[in-house]
Formats: sequence, C-alpha cells, structure tokens
Amino acid sequence: MSSRSQTHSPRKPGLHPRNPHAERYDLPALIKSCPELEPFVAENRFGDLSVDFADPAAVKALNKALLLHHYGLLHWDIPANYLCPPVPGRADYIHHLADLLAKDNGGEIPQGRKVIGLDIGTGANLIYPIVGHCSYGWRFVGTDIDPVAVGSAKLIADSNPALHKAIKCRQQKNPEDIFTGMIGADELFDFSLCNPPFHASQEAASAGTQRKLKNLGKAKKGGKKGAQALNFGGQKAELWCPGGELAFVSRMAQQSADFADQVCWFSSLVANNDNLPGIYRALKQAGAVEVETIQMAHGNKISRLVAWSFLTAEQRQGWAGIR
Repeated sequence: MSSRSQTHSPRKPGLHPRNPHAERYDLPALIKSCPELEPFVAENRFGDLSVDFADPAAVKALNKALLLHHYGLLHWDIPANYLCPPVPGRADYIHHLADLLAKDNGGEIPQGRKVIGLDIGTGANLIYPIVGHCSYGWRFVGTDIDPVAVGSAKLIADSNPALHKAIKCRQQKNPEDIFTGMIGADELFDFSLCNPPFHASQEAASAGTQRKLKNLGKAKKGGKKGAQALNFGGQKAELWCPGGELAFVSRMAQQSADFADQVCWFSSLVANNDNLPGIYRALKQAGAVEVETIQMAHGNKISRLVAWSFLTAEQRQGWAGIR
C-alpha cells in the first residue's frame, strides 16, 4: 500500500497537547490494529491515504480503529444509526477536564480509581468513559435515556476487561431529569460531562447534516424527509431536543443546584457561541460560585467547554485533598 509517509505529519491545529490524535492518522498502523478499516482506505487526490468522511461505515471503522489502537480495547461496536462521534474531539474534552481538576490539586492531574466522573448522555458509543479511564484511570458512571444505547454501552464495558470494573451504565427513566435518579444519596462525583443535543428539531438536525455533506462534496438530493440526519448517525435524543442546546444546558444548570455538594465540577460542551450568554444567565440564577469557559479548536471548528461549581476554591481544594 503506497502513500506518503504520515508518521511525521504536522500536528492538527488546536488539539490539546496530550491528545494522542493530534498527529495525522497513521492509517497503516490503524489497519494493523483493526483490519476491517482497510477496505475504506484509499489514496486521495493528493496521494495521501485517507477515508471518505461522508461514508458512515468508513467513519465508524476509523473510530473503532482509533479506540482499539490507542486505548487497547478488544471490542467496540454500536448499533446501526447511532451516533459515532469523532474520537479526537471527545478526547480533547477529557484532557481539558483533567487540566481543570489539576487547578484544584496543586497543578497535578488527579489520576486513578478514586476519581469518578458522571457522563450525561453517554450514548451507545461510551467514548468519554473509555478515553477518561484509559488516559487517567478514572472511573465513570454513564447515563442515557435510550435503553438501546445503555445496552450497547454496557456491552462495550463488559467486553473489555480493562473497562469492566471501571464503568457503570444507568438508564434515566424520566427524560425531564438529568441528575435525579442517576446520583445516589451517598455518591460523590469529581466532575460531570455532557455533549448535549445541539439542534432544536429533527428538521434542523437534517439540515445540519446536509450542510456537512455539502462541505464534503457529498450533498444528496431528494430522499425521505429527515433521513439525512442518519448520514453521520444519531438518534433523536442524541441530535435534538426542544429548544436545542441552550434549553438543555440551561435545564442542566438549574437541576445541578440540587446536587451542589455531590459534584465538584459540572460541565458541558457548548457548540454555539451565541448560546453562552443564556447559559451564563442560567448558571447565575442557579447560584454557581465559579464558571470556567475553555475554548477548544478542532481545525476550523470552534467549540467550548463550560464548567461550573457551587463550591469555593478553598472547598474544591479540600475536596481534592480528601478524594
């Protein structure tokens, strides 16, 4: 298989310094770890090996290869039409969270099983807990309202000895609740994280996917209304909710106040910069003591991590000392 060498390619702009995916993909090495990727790899017009990012099967195979190669998994799969988010961007969230925790721990990233994270909307893919545990040894509880997603996430955790005792999955039975029913009365979490549904409707989700395809030169014409939302995968709860990202994160902010003493840092990905003022207002109304906004850049795409705590800096440092 001929191609230009990708081993010493320049780093991808904006990714976290500890992100192992910051270099261009070493596709021959990934194929060695995951042979099912090979049929999707071909030379592009520049003579480099690449995959078709408009092909959901190719995207899924690439992400599986990344998880097997970099995180030592033995098994990873998701049901058809479920969200297959890109691993590099998800890894960035985890590494920025690690830096946030380090601020309250004398500049040292806390590692090991004593650190526990809560992944809201873990999905069928379980990517955040996988990256967090394999990178820092953290334990996780992953939650989701979709029973199929929870079943898939449990299967991934149970099928990998490295994950089996470190990750638990819980189904949220009430879609209006985010933390209630997921956090036990005596449970403490060092952080929560979330990649909230971005769109406000199925139509908006479909239009967004169509724009992605157009940017990749793969826009489709015609077809069943709403079907385009499945090109990159994703069920309703993964892609959209009434009010979109702003409504979801604002509701999360409001409900997080009920668990102010049980979670040191709450956080969420915020894709739309225009939503920040409304989210800040919701956090102020909820009584958050400190709010951090961390910008993340993945190529031309800009997103941000918004984190908040109801604990003072002194209380968080005390928390870190005990935990």
